[in-house]
Amino acid sequence: MLRFIASDLRRHWAGVLAIVLIVALATALGVAVTLQERALRLGSARAADAFDLVVGAPGSETQLVLSAVFLQAAPLPLLPGSVLAGLVADPRVAWAAPVGFGDFIDSYPIVGTTPALLDGMGGLAEGNVFARLGDAVIGSMVGMRLGDHFHPQHGRVGGPGGTHAEITYRIVGRLAPTGTAWDRAVLVPIETVWLAHHHDEPEVAVAGASNPFLHKEDEPHAGESPLDMPLQADSVADPTAPGVPAIVVKPKTIADAYKLRQQYRSDHSLAVFPGEVLTRLYATLGDVRTILSIVAAGAQGLVGAAILLVVTVHVVQRRRQIGALRALGAPRFAVFAIVWGEVLLIAGTGLILGFGLGYVAARALSSAFTSASGFALPVAFAAGDLVRLGVLLGVTALVASLPALLAYRQSPASALRS
Repeated sequence: MLRFIASDLRRHWAGVLAIVLIVALATALGVAVTLQERALRLGSARAADAFDLVVGAPGSETQLVLSAVFLQAAPLPLLPGSVLAGLVADPRVAWAAPVGFGDFIDSYPIVGTTPALLDGMGGLAEGNVFARLGDAVIGSMVGMRLGDHFHPQHGRVGGPGGTHAEITYRIVGRLAPTGTAWDRAVLVPIETVWLAHHHDEPEVAVAGASNPFLHKEDEPHAGESPLDMPLQADSVADPTAPGVPAIVVKPKTIADAYKLRQQYRSDHSLAVFPGEVLTRLYATLGDVRTILSIVAAGAQGLVGAAILLVVTVHVVQRRRQIGALRALGAPRFAVFAIVWGEVLLIAGTGLILGFGLGYVAARALSSAFTSASGFALPVAFAAGDLVRLGVLLGVTALVASLPALLAYRQSPASALRS
């Protein structure tokens, strides 16, 4: 019987291949949607692990999290420096670090912050933490090397804006991989970002200019660049310091986290747990996935119906061959098994191939997304996916019995007369 099935499939290989590919592509659509949505949820949750509490100016909670955690550029309103100073001095806070952005080098965002955030992100893989105004630390996926120098670009390359030619950074360290958007970021002292965007004195020059973020005794001498001056540990604790778009806060305890969140949710500031905001985004993603899954299921249903129709017509066209088998002594069950086995083998191969193609497609999409943003999306099958495959194979086996029953009920005499 198996040899007969193999011979029949070889004889009609072109049609068999077409049906297998159709089933595989329809299945791959649903699998890719499921895997990609799950990868996005897992990846975003991992990316937010290092961010217990984010504080910003009143506005959109979602945009605050997207900008501070995922480094999605947006014109956020600034928090006054007094808020940052208050958080740094708060005994309930393990550390608080500003997040300032707006500049780029090539396609990599430049983020102004403090060494505390570097430690909170997992520390360095090589080099040193920035200790001077002109130092920079790069993410693990940034295509530059330690010792390189660069000027920050205001806005993305090719967009409106200009180069801050008076600011020259030197790369002194590289972050350990985090699997987040910060792997493609360039981290610099927030004081230098303030200096580059000093709106009250837009012509503040690096050489020979007074640096408002240095103590008088630390002012550079004539001809010496302020970027060579060491950072001041208390600069972010100054209430008169410039504003920042967001502040990442590490509370000492869970109770402190909720107290800080309540305190800074006011008319003047906004405090959010990134996990809560992501949960609402997941609900939206879940709705989109449901819609796409319904579309994929509908496509699979149409493909299944079309295949069933083709197979039924094929059985009808082979009435004489089936009649000859019966006349030669083949039992009804053997005829049933041959037709049922062929349909199940063709459709089952398409389903298994579809799961493989869906996985490959999801991995390709995730790799492209990671290369563009540094945000890792883990694609993997779960136990539920195997259950789903088993259910689909079971339904296929049930549907395959319909044309097999048609062949089973054929009379050899009537088949040979037709």
